[in-house]
Amino acid sequence: MFYENVATECIDDASIPWVPFAPYSSDVLLKYFKLDPIRGESISVLKAPAGTQMPKHHHTGTVIVYTLKGRWKYAEHDWIAGPGSVVFETAGSSHTPVMVPGDDDEVITFNIVQGDLIYLNENDQVIAMENWKTSMERYLAYCEANSLVPKDLTTFAG
Repeated sequence: MFYENVATECIDDASIPWVPFAPYSSDVLLKYFKLDPIRGESISVLKAPAGTQMPKHHHTGTVIVYTLKGRWKYAEHDWIAGPGSVVFETAGSSHTPVMVPGDDDEVITFNIVQGDLIYLNENDQVIAMENWKTSMERYLAYCEANSLVPKDLTTFAG
């Protein structure tokens, strides 16, 4: 069978640069591990200073967030996610991420995002859209601006 020939890959975290989440924030950084045009999925690590509030957004697909460091929440919910917690976000949900100030000076999460993130203003009007393709554009622009050789993020090949 063909699946038996699919290579298992390992990506070295140090080989992937932290990319600023421009134009939204220069303090929020992303490491893109996989940007899948077939499934419309991105796999990344997000790092943000404690106390940061991200823009409100709407999901067209599901999102899974595993918290590695720090604490965060959604302004619309009572729970707070901390190290070791998993948050599952359903397609069609909207929320405003807030990095909770506390003992850690930053929040780091591992994210698997399917579909689009549609960013909304205070009147719930669309102001931007993010997905695997805009993430790829951001990554390639960062690599070019910093004289880095980009990796093929559409595959898990190291």
